[in-house]
Amino acid sequence: MKALICGEGKSLYFLGRAFLAKGYSATLVTPNAKDAEQLARRLNALVIAGNGSEPAVIEEAGAIEADVVVAATPHDHDNLAICQIASTRFDVPQVLALVNDPDNEESFADLGIPAVSATHIMVDMLERRAASSEISTILPLGEGKLTLAEVTLSADAPVVAKRVMDLALPPDALLVSVLRGHEALIPHGQTVLE
Repeated sequence: MKALICGEGKSLYFLGRAFLAKGYSATLVTPNAKDAEQLARRLNALVIAGNGSEPAVIEEAGAIEADVVVAATPHDHDNLAICQIASTRFDVPQVLALVNDPDNEESFADLGIPAVSATHIMVDMLERRAASSEISTILPLGEGKLTLAEVTLSADAPVVAKRVMDLALPPDALLVSVLRGHEALIPHGQTVLE
C-alpha cells in the first residue's frame, strides 16, 4: 500500500513511522523544510517540503499512485483541501482527514470526506469509562461509530450463569469473545457466562 501523509512535527513523524512499520510505502509532506530534512534522515521514506493543500505539491509527492492520503496538519481547512484534491483530482481511493476542531467533523462528513477528531474520540472514551465502571477497555472503531468494550463480570453480575441466547443484549450489540483465564472462546447461543 502506498500512503501519502501530510502533516507537521512529531505527529507526522509518528504517523510515518507507524505506516512504515506496517510495511507500507510512505511519502511524507510537510511545509517546513527543516522538518523535511530531519524526517528524511530518520525515516526510510520520501519526504517533500511543501504545502500539501497545493495540487502541484501532492502531485510531486505521488498522489496519482497513492492508495491512501492522510491529511493530519494542525489546520482543518488544509486537511479538507488536501483530501478533496486527492480524491477529485488524483482519484485516490481512500482519504482520511484529522479534524482538530470537533465542530468541523460534521462539515467534513457532509462534503464526503472521512474525518477523525482526536478530541471527540478522547471525550467519548472518557464519558464511556465514567458511565460504566465494569468496562475495562474501550476501543473506538469505524471512525468512532463502533466501540469494542471488554467487560469483566463480577460473581454477582446478573448475567453470570446465563446462556448468551438468554441475554437481553441491545439489537446493535454483538458478543465477539469470551475470555476465561488465558483462553478465548467464540461464543454461541449455548455459551454460559461465568
